[in-house]
Amino acid sequence: MPIRPLRSALYIPAANARALDKARTLPCDAIIFDLEDAVSPARKDEARARLIQALRDMEYGHRLRLVRVNDETDMAALTDVPLDALVLPKVRSADLPDSPHPLWVMMETAQAILNAPAIAAHPKVEGLIMGTNDLERELHLRPRPDRLGLTHALAACVLAARATGKPILDGVHAAFRDIDALRSEAAQGLDLGFDGKTVIHPAQLDVVNEVFSPSPAEIDLARRQIAAHEAAEQDGSAIAVVEGRIVEALHVDMARRTLALAEAIGKL
Repeated sequence: MPIRPLRSALYIPAANARALDKARTLPCDAIIFDLEDAVSPARKDEARARLIQALRDMEYGHRLRLVRVNDETDMAALTDVPLDALVLPKVRSADLPDSPHPLWVMMETAQAILNAPAIAAHPKVEGLIMGTNDLERELHLRPRPDRLGLTHALAACVLAARATGKPILDGVHAAFRDIDALRSEAAQGLDLGFDGKTVIHPAQLDVVNEVFSPSPAEIDLARRQIAAHEAAEQDGSAIAVVEGRIVEALHVDMARRTLALAEAIGKL
């Protein structure tokens, strides 16, 4: 299956007409059109109508179009609207509502983390999104740059996603002007196994895209690993070595994925 880059997913308030239009030009791999937290209760109906019109009239190119809904009223209103998936907030178990579209789920409650394997395995679910702010609140955590208290939850959700072959996105970094802290947190997410990161401001996109893209050094190493392994096979040897490290078939699989991701990003 071709790799689809999901380095960055930008939240867009559905009530903001200017943001809905501008999103078509931004370098994000996905857009989360938000009818939930980013819209005040008094503007929910207005935001829903505005978003439906935008999705019908505007072209968003390669960007995955996700809509975070409030409830089944939103889901019903979006039945015939062109979008890629609905995002369900505050999920607690794999008992999910019927949906006219595929689903992504917000992993932002303690119960969701404990039920992550079943949620990720649900046939309607196509991806997971960490809701780290809500999860910090529910777990009574103090904000820390190293996200120590969230480590188990983050790793558990990555494990569930990988076990079911679903993509997973890390949570947002709220201090959107602190680019150095964003870079550090994004790198941590990459090291934990996330496919990308959700962001709340366009200024965060370049850093997140860079972190979740294979670097020139990683691409070069991947090519050399593949070449060394192929040469060893031709020589009848079971062992290839690159930079003092043994290269086995599993390393070649990882190297090929790196090159496939780099190629997919290059086509955007």
